[in-house]
Amino acid sequence: MENYDQKLGIKLWAEEDRPREKLLQHGRRYLTDAELIAILIGSGNRNETAVDLSKRILSFYDNNLIKIGKASIQDLSKFKGIGEAKAVSIVAALELGLRRKETQEEQVLQVTASSDVHRYLHRTFTGLNHEEFWILLLNRSNHIIGKHLISKGGQAGTVADPKIIFKIALEYNAANIVLAHNHPSGSLKPSDSDDKLTKDLIASGQMLGLYVVDHLIFANNRYYSYKDDQMM
Repeated sequence: MENYDQKLGIKLWAEEDRPREKLLQHGRRYLTDAELIAILIGSGNRNETAVDLSKRILSFYDNNLIKIGKASIQDLSKFKGIGEAKAVSIVAALELGLRRKETQEEQVLQVTASSDVHRYLHRTFTGLNHEEFWILLLNRSNHIIGKHLISKGGQAGTVADPKIIFKIALEYNAANIVLAHNHPSGSLKPSDSDDKLTKDLIASGQMLGLYVVDHLIFANNRYYSYKDDQMM
């Protein structure tokens, strides 16, 4: 028989302490991260309420939602009381949050500095455990006219094919291009292959009248800019 000295079910709590009721009465801003996750998972396990279980998950990931966002369904399912369905709910909710942020950041329409690129793209790279290579397409006044995923690979890296990059840029009548990729290792230091690719793309773009104006490397919510470092 379940020991209620150890666990007092959420339904037996004072109404103002229940996450769902709290959200309905006071709004989502009044809920803690643990309470919001508790609403997603609905129930805990034999020894923990949904809120207690959510607190334990948050604690494991240093109370960092970005770290939880990197967790796989298999990782989350290791917590007692979190099956595949609950893990899927958590992953889906965090992904929606990222996409909402990306939509808001599409208000950045003109690139005047590397910080504009970072603000526009950093959510694209948040939570990735593999490398991805993207390009931003700009018109002559450096207004963003599109972003495109060129390639993705493993933790060791990915291959960006210049032919694909310039084919896309020509199709969209771009005048300028910004390169961007992430380092899952967390290092912002450009590799030798990063340097060579950047140099080759700059040279090829000049012949086509398509100018590479910057190349950003993203890692752990920070970034490196070739242009800011006067490397191009």
